[in-house]
Amino acid sequence: MARKTDAAPLLDVENLTVRFAVKRGSGWGHKSYLYAVDDISFAVKRGETLAIVGESGSGKTTAALAIARLVNVYKGKVNLDGTDILHLEGENLRQARTKVQFIFQDPYSSLNPRLRAEAIVREPLDSLSNKSDKECKEIVNRLFKAVGLRPEQLRLFPHQFSGGQRQRIGIARALATQPELIICDEPVSALDVAVQAQILNLLRKLQTEFGLTYLFISHDLGVVQHMCDSIAVMYMGKIVEHANRLSLFNNPLHPYTAALLSAVPSVDKKRRESAKRILIPGDPPDPVNLPSGCRFANRCPVAQAQCSELEPDLKMVADGHRIACHLVDEDAKSPL
Repeated sequence: MARKTDAAPLLDVENLTVRFAVKRGSGWGHKSYLYAVDDISFAVKRGETLAIVGESGSGKTTAALAIARLVNVYKGKVNLDGTDILHLEGENLRQARTKVQFIFQDPYSSLNPRLRAEAIVREPLDSLSNKSDKECKEIVNRLFKAVGLRPEQLRLFPHQFSGGQRQRIGIARALATQPELIICDEPVSALDVAVQAQILNLLRKLQTEFGLTYLFISHDLGVVQHMCDSIAVMYMGKIVEHANRLSLFNNPLHPYTAALLSAVPSVDKKRRESAKRILIPGDPPDPVNLPSGCRFANRCPVAQAQCSELEPDLKMVADGHRIACHLVDEDAKSPL
């Protein structure tokens, strides 16, 4: 199937919030909440790839788990092809799960060591479909070929594969139910650099071949640059910048985004010489006791008084470029 896009997004997330109760102190003290994902909204067009990036603890993986209904959502909507999947139950939820599949970060722990590769890829078909044994075997054989594995490897156990081959099994498993959306949670971070390139190229090929839509979770902007159509940058549970790939890499507006990009190594000598390394001092604020104003203010090199007083809204400043920063106006110029 050829890759295609249309006006209506396949995935439309509105005001998604995930919180966890945190016990502090002893006795019957006041219950506090950690807002791992705090009122975020974004959309992904059919056939495209959106990356959610940020450092550890930013909330990107929790957002992905919430969209897949693997953690409970406090409030918000997750519309998949026009249907809010957060309110589905029973058979309707079972059918929705066939449309959303997950590729996990660690290929060593995400595969059942007691099952052969054939059974691992077949698992979603057995639990989410009513296909016959013959149909399941045909699908598994096709998927093994599609991800670059050999037929004789179907009977092997996970420990008999390399890390890259295990991730190929995980990708085949994610494709088994013919999903429309695949959530890739740092799918190459546990692999060697050379193997990373192979897996990323495979994901791009499969996207074109099967018309897939990806939600790509990563902390590596170097990887994201070659995979994604648009990027949302998260910090402390909030989206601070959201733009298409070229706009974000050529004109990062939020100081946090600029700092992340300044740390990305480049093979271009001129770019290396002209690039200014931006350091982020200090530590993130306490996620259970967040300060007023912008959550990045205590680490921002250009913060002003208003930044510590009023939380910025995620506003549109250019064509498709959204930014949550008091210091960026409609001219879309970086404050750095």
